[in-house]
Amino acid sequence: MDNDWIGYAAAALTTGSFLPQALLIIRTRQTSGISLGMYVIFTLGVAMWLLYGALVGNWPMIAANTVTLALALTILVLKLRHG
Repeated sequence: MDNDWIGYAAAALTTGSFLPQALLIIRTRQTSGISLGMYVIFTLGVAMWLLYGALVGNWPMIAANTVTLALALTILVLKLRHG
């Protein structure tokens, strides 16, 4: 039985939960409430999860972490520019 649907559902929920915060920061450019250190570590962690997903061929992990990495990098760049 294919259980990838669980991975896709988890990916949609966790990545989706990140989206409102990312959109708020993108829209307002207000990054004073977030930690630069946390976002550097978080972004590196997401990049490593993406690499791991690619190495093991786990498509739900690849999909979720690709989107999350793009959002996290955007927020990190905004934090560096406006923080």
